[in-house]
Amino acid sequence: MNEVYQSACPLNCWDSCGFKVTVDKGKVIKVDGDPNHPITKGKICGRGRMLEARTNSSERLLYPLKKVNGVFERISWEKALDEISEHMKEIKEQFGPLAVLHSHDYANNGVLKNLDQRFFNCFGGVTELKGSLCWGAGIEAQKWDFGDAYSHGPEDVLNSKNIIVWGRNVSRTNMHFYQTLQKAKLQGARLFVIDPIFNPTAKIADQYISIKAGMDGFLAAGISKEMLRLGLEDRKFLNSFTEGFEGFSELLNGISLQEISEITEVPAEEITKLAYIFADKPTSIYMGLGMQRYKNGGNTIRLIDALAAISGNIGIKGGGANYANLQVGQSFQYNELSLSNRKTGQRQFTIMKQAEEILAAKSPPIQMIIVTCGNPLTQVPDSNIVKEAFLSVPNLVVIDHYMTDTAMMADYVLPAATSFEEEDLYYSSMYHHYVNYGPKLTDPPGEAKPDLWIWTELAKRMGFGSDFDYTRDQWLQMSLALLEANGITVEQIKQEHFTELPVKEIPWSDKKFKTPSGKYEFTSKLGQLKGDNGFLKLSFPEESKWANPELAKKYPYSLLTIHPQKSNHSQNYHLFAKEPAVKVEAAKNIADRLGLQEGDEVRVWNDRGEIKGTLSILKKAHPDTINIDEGIWSKFGGSVNLLTSSGESDNGLGSILYDCLVNIEKWETKTASY
Repeated sequence: MNEVYQSACPLNCWDSCGFKVTVDKGKVIKVDGDPNHPITKGKICGRGRMLEARTNSSERLLYPLKKVNGVFERISWEKALDEISEHMKEIKEQFGPLAVLHSHDYANNGVLKNLDQRFFNCFGGVTELKGSLCWGAGIEAQKWDFGDAYSHGPEDVLNSKNIIVWGRNVSRTNMHFYQTLQKAKLQGARLFVIDPIFNPTAKIADQYISIKAGMDGFLAAGISKEMLRLGLEDRKFLNSFTEGFEGFSELLNGISLQEISEITEVPAEEITKLAYIFADKPTSIYMGLGMQRYKNGGNTIRLIDALAAISGNIGIKGGGANYANLQVGQSFQYNELSLSNRKTGQRQFTIMKQAEEILAAKSPPIQMIIVTCGNPLTQVPDSNIVKEAFLSVPNLVVIDHYMTDTAMMADYVLPAATSFEEEDLYYSSMYHHYVNYGPKLTDPPGEAKPDLWIWTELAKRMGFGSDFDYTRDQWLQMSLALLEANGITVEQIKQEHFTELPVKEIPWSDKKFKTPSGKYEFTSKLGQLKGDNGFLKLSFPEESKWANPELAKKYPYSLLTIHPQKSNHSQNYHLFAKEPAVKVEAAKNIADRLGLQEGDEVRVWNDRGEIKGTLSILKKAHPDTINIDEGIWSKFGGSVNLLTSSGESDNGLGSILYDCLVNIEKWETKTASY
C-alpha cells in the first residue's frame, strides 16, 4: 500500500523545497511538492523530481570497490575500512595528518553532512579546501562591505518599487522567487534584468539590459557616478552610516561615463535611466553567482553593494543588495559538530587550485585524497590538471552514489546512501530561512551506507570512536544548541516538518553593521587586515581585450558555463531518459560572422583544452558570448572545465570560471580534410 510522507529536498539550491514523497513496499516511487510548505507551496523543479530516479537507478553503487591492477573488485566493508584506516595510520606516522587531503564540495546540504569535518579534525587535522567554486568571491566581498552576507526575506520583494535582477536567471535556479517576481509585477513593481543572456526571467521584465560579460562592476560604478552627478544620492545614509565614501567618489571621478559605456557595451543613456531607477526607492537588487566568477569578481559585488549604499537602499523594506543569506546557516552549532579544537595542524588549499597545490605539495606531499559530496574531475576548473594531480596521489578514496568521473579514478569507492535513505535537516543559505526535516523513508540498496556510518566505523578503527558515539537524534540536538533559547527543538522540527529560523528579514535595518567600524565600509578594514588595501577598484576580467589584448585576438569570445536546468551540477546527467550531449549556445553575431548554422557540429577551444558539441544560436545574447552548461560527464562529451581557468578571484576565495576566452569553429569542415 502506498504511503505519502513529508520530506525535504537535500540539493544545494536556492529554494530548499518541501516534498511529498510516495513510498510503496519500501521503495520511493514518486516525489512531489508539499503544498503546505510556506515558501515552496507544492511546486518543485525537475532536479527535485529526479531524486526518485537517483534513488532507484540500477546504476547505483551497491558494494565497496577496490581497484586491483586497474580493475574494480568488490570487497567487504570490513576489508575496505580496515585497509583505508591502515593507510591513514601509516601516512600519519610517516608524513603527518596533513598528507591527507579532504576534497569536499556541497552536492547535498544536510546539517549532518558536516560530520566529515569532525572525523578529519579528530584525526589531527588534514589539508582542507577553502573558498568556493560557486559563490566564494561574493561572500567575501559582502563581508568586506557589510561585515556579513545577508539577504532580505523572500516576501520583502513585494515591498519593492523597482526590482533589479542582476546576472541571475531565477527561472532556472530559483523558481519560487520567479513566481514572487510575477506577483510583485502584478502589484505594480517594475522589473529590470541585467544579463549577457536574454533568459526566461528577462522575458517577463519591463526592461532587459544586455551587458558585456564580466563588466557588471563597471556598470554599477557608472550608475553610481550618474547618481552623484545628478544629486540623486542618499546623503543622510552616506554621512551617518558609511566610511570611506570620499575615496570611492574620487575613483568615479577618474573615469568618464562614455568610457564606462564602451567597456560595458551599455548605452550611456541607459546608465542614466538606471540612476533614476535606483533613486526611486525602494529599489532592490538580486544578484546571481555568475558575475563574481571572474578575476575581478569580488570587486564586482563590492561595486554593486556600493551602488545600493549610495542610493540609500540598504536596511529598508523593499531594498537590499541581496546575494546570500548566511544568517540562516549561522543558526546551527557547527563548532560543536566539527570539534575544530582537535586539530594538531592546519593546511589549506583553495578549492580552485587544489590540483596545482597537490602537485606542488611538500612537507608533506599529499599521500591520500578522500572525496565527499563532490565530483572534482568534472566540477573543478582546468580538468586536465585536475586529472594529472589526482593520478599522482597514491591513495584516492571516493564516497558517492554513482561511478562518477572522479570515482573511476579511485583506489577505493564507497557506496553512500541517498537523502531518502537517511535522516537529516536541510536549509538554504541563499533564499528563504526555513529549516526542513528529511526523515529516513527507505533502506539503502545493497550494502550502501549513510556517510555518518562510514565516519563512525572509520573513527573506531582510528582510535577515536567515542567521539562518534551518539545517536542521530543526539547529533541533531547538538546542531540545534544555539536555537534552544528560541524554543526550537528536534522534536518540534520533526513534528512541523519545516520551522522558521530566527533571522532578520530586513538586514541592517538598525544601520549597525558587522564591520570593524560598525558602519558600511566603502574602504574595507577587513580587507586591509587580510593584506589588501581595502579600496574599491575599477578592474577588468583577467581574460578580456582590456586586460589581455593579445589573448583576446586569439580567443575573441567570452565563455559562460551556467547551471544546467535538469541537473544539480553533474549529479543527474547519467539519469536522463535521453543520453545527454554537449550543446554550444552562441550569440547570433558569432554564427553570422563565421557562417555557422543551427545544429552544426562545432569545436570550442583555448590553450587549456577543447570541447565539441552541437550549435544552438542565441538570438538575443550579448554579442561575442558563448554558453556551455557545466556539469556534463566525460563520457557524454564533457567536461566544459577542460576550458576554464583554475585562477582565483581578486579576494582569493572565489573561482574565475567565467573569466574564460575561447574560439569556435565548425568541426565537420575541419575533419573533412583529414
